Amino acid sequence: QVQLVESGGGAVQAGGSLRLSCAASGRTFSYYSSSNTYMMGWFRQAPGKEREFVAAIRWTVGVTYYADSVKGRFTISRDNAKNTVALQMNSLKPDDTANYYCAARIYSGDIYNSDNYAYWGQGTQVTVSS
Repeated sequence: QVQLVESGGGAVQAGGSLRLSCAASGRTFSYYSSSNTYMMGWFRQAPGKEREFVAAIRWTVGVTYYADSVKGRFTISRDNAKNTVALQMNSLKPDDTANYYCAARIYSGDIYNSDNYAYWGQGTQVTVSS
């Protein structure tokens, strides 16, 4: 089992910044996270819309992946010692308003597909006003 707890959401004006954090824990986390297939990702879901991929990072080597809509504005990073993954969000736009979820992918599979992520946090709300 892997438990994920997000923090750092809030309300900000367009052009502002927020930093989300996700803490991972659980008795099998160390085992899973040593695998080359283990990835941590961020997804978001706005009201009336499907959940969409935002960013992901391969835990062992730190390779990152981004949705086109956030490239150049968002940065995903991880701290292996603290078992945390962060999403730094700059130049925020009203379209970024959504509930943001941290997720963990254990096995191989399309990193952009939420179905391939086995563990999820409870979500944290990000609201960007114009």
